[in-house]
Amino acid sequence: MNRQELAHILSSATADDFATDVLLGGSASFKPEVTNPYNMPEYVGSYESGKNIGIVIANLDDNIRNALDLGPQYHAIGMLSGRTGACTQVNACDVGVKSTNTIISRVELCRDSMGGAGHGCTVIFAGENVADCRRAVEISLEELENTYGDVYGCDAGHMEVHFSANAGEALVKAFGAEYGKPFGMTVGAPAAVGMVMADTALKQGDIKLIQYMDSLEVTKMTNEVNITFTGDAAAVKSAVLAARAKGLGLLSSWGQIPRSMSKPNIK
Repeated sequence: MNRQELAHILSSATADDFATDVLLGGSASFKPEVTNPYNMPEYVGSYESGKNIGIVIANLDDNIRNALDLGPQYHAIGMLSGRTGACTQVNACDVGVKSTNTIISRVELCRDSMGGAGHGCTVIFAGENVADCRRAVEISLEELENTYGDVYGCDAGHMEVHFSANAGEALVKAFGAEYGKPFGMTVGAPAAVGMVMADTALKQGDIKLIQYMDSLEVTKMTNEVNITFTGDAAAVKSAVLAARAKGLGLLSSWGQIPRSMSKPNIK
């Protein structure tokens, strides 16, 4: 794929043209002001793309707290849960946990993707007070606008790339990132697309593989190949961009331009 072809795909890759697509779950918007018709105190907000919802629980039942292996000081939890995504939510929650006095209790990747080839995702925050948990979820919902930018889908499959210059607790817990170090991730479905993306990324320079994730061992039987990696920030970003170009080109081979779930933002 040449530069002109890639530029055309990226300029066309917006959510507007396929807001009702089943895989992508609609146009992107964080709407904490969306009516809460039953005035439920647990509700924080929602984000249409990927069907994400954020909630808090102020005084968590002790049985659930014990099941989550939380200490007695953690009275409250917050959750961000979406039907489509994985690193999308985790990367957003990485911003949320860095900005608040909370911890990441757990990250759960389920076989979902609203019938597609990938994951859904749930991230649970824990805190000593509900205000911190609520703020962590709010920040994470707002950050989804950015992290969904480089998630692309079409009828044939999907692909995504992620970059963080400074991996935090959420990325460490979910994907084994090195704390405080640059982090990159590539995801491609069907798996052949993901394999080319992974190979391309790791050939770009001084990159260290963190984890290779395939459907047999790691990804809940999704039709994907995913990798995570670290290295110098410039090298990691270059690897992510090279993998994105390959993934978009391969998915375009079916004659449909893959669309971003928000606005592409890794440059």
